[in-house]
Amino acid sequence: MQEETDRLAKKSLKKLAAEYHLEEYDEKMQEAILLQLRRRATRRKLITLFCTVLAVGCLGYFAGYYYLADRSGNRFEELAELKNKPPVNRKTATNKPEEEVPEILDEYKNLYNKNKSLIGWVKIDDTNIDYPVMQSKDEEYYLTHNFNQEYDRNGSIFMDPACDVLKSGTNLILYGHHMRSGNMFGDLDKYESREYMEKHATIEFDTLYEKGTYKVMYVFRDRLRQDTEITFKYYQFIEANSAEEFASNMNAMAEMSFYDTGVKAAWGDQLLTLSTCDSREEDGRFVVVAKRVK
Repeated sequence: MQEETDRLAKKSLKKLAAEYHLEEYDEKMQEAILLQLRRRATRRKLITLFCTVLAVGCLGYFAGYYYLADRSGNRFEELAELKNKPPVNRKTATNKPEEEVPEILDEYKNLYNKNKSLIGWVKIDDTNIDYPVMQSKDEEYYLTHNFNQEYDRNGSIFMDPACDVLKSGTNLILYGHHMRSGNMFGDLDKYESREYMEKHATIEFDTLYEKGTYKVMYVFRDRLRQDTEITFKYYQFIEANSAEEFASNMNAMAEMSFYDTGVKAAWGDQLLTLSTCDSREEDGRFVVVAKRVK
């Protein structure tokens, strides 16, 4: 085997000698030129190998990414089917005293029995947004976990822990990842287009206890801000304690909004905010705010 390798190497050297007319140089110069040519050939092979490994790795990454995205989509379809099935006749216990909690809607009883962190369901017709909404005291848990409480890079749509659907609060805030696949809130930034908004102006958000319909009011980009910054922070706007505070927050969002939707809100109205990450700046966020109409 070694003899055959040596024979092929000599044959290759003869080709190089002929190609570069090495016979015109003395023996030492020929050796130096051949050494450089060998090094150049080795570098080319290493670069080719590296590029091949990188390409295979990238293909594997994207294949895995879209496989997980597809699997996640299938699971949400299963949850949607469960939502439409008649409820199993068993008590749907909650963590609060029974006298304080209204009856859970029939369509959510089966889902709630599977995961007591369920708080509602959000849907926008003709979009990918059609998901259960979770709520946990750990505000980061559902960034990386799905409805079945398994690790999932898609995470889940979840409500800000400070929100309470049993109280007539001002604003309910929902968060979701901006996934490249379009899953979760991956398509939310399409609302930057007024035309898109007009075709998807209605957001359905049901809590466990009542159904709700909202109309898009504001669409804007913002970012997470330092605690020391004295400015409006949409993610802290959960309860307005006065009509003046409510009006001030409305004016702040109206100024940031890409366009005027024509939808107005007054003190006492209930709002819904959808928030996702935005890569245009560090800690950027893309935000859609809607007003409850029924």
